[in-house]
Amino acid sequence: MQTINYILKDIVPFELNVEVLEMKETFEMFPFSHLPVVDDKLFYGAIAHEEVEMMRPDKQKLNEFKHQIQPFYVTENMNWFEVLQNFATHNTNLMPILNSEKEYIGYYELDDFLNLFKCTPFLHEEGVILVVSKNIKDYSFSEISQIVESNNATLFGAFVSMIDADVAHITLKLSLHDINNTLHSFRRYNYEILNEFEKDKYLEELNDRSNYLQKYLNI
Repeated sequence: MQTINYILKDIVPFELNVEVLEMKETFEMFPFSHLPVVDDKLFYGAIAHEEVEMMRPDKQKLNEFKHQIQPFYVTENMNWFEVLQNFATHNTNLMPILNSEKEYIGYYELDDFLNLFKCTPFLHEEGVILVVSKNIKDYSFSEISQIVESNNATLFGAFVSMIDADVAHITLKLSLHDINNTLHSFRRYNYEILNEFEKDKYLEELNDRSNYLQKYLNI
């Protein structure tokens, strides 16, 4: 996917000599969490809407608040997933873009990249969502792929959705298939299954054995 096609240039970045009042008025016009700041054409950073709202007095200039400017950005050559990751890391809905000379050339809007993500096989293809967990030092995506493919399924995508202490939670999108054998294979490799399935024969067998043992103990 060519991210360059999503570069927007309709917002003029703030200069360091801009007044607080002008910044507040600009934020009222645009629904963004941050807006870009430049210094003599070179990118300086991004200023948050909530920070601007607390600035006083309105005649003061951004120069006096430089410590509140955040130096995050992406480059024009980054792939769409790296850009999306930066949106999440910096909790913003506007991402400044720089060229190789560190010059500001425009920005990306979060909604455009969320729409790109919706079109990926991970969300678009019909399939099964499986969440597994394992010690962060013991799992590997090559092992996960091998487990999935050995059960005649296709892995559409996988990502680490959470890290809890030393345990990684990995969310997988698989093609439609008989999930029971895949669940059994993951358990053999010491992965824990974190989401439930209506037909999980392994768990059904464990429940049957537990019920049988309970009846035996009650005799």
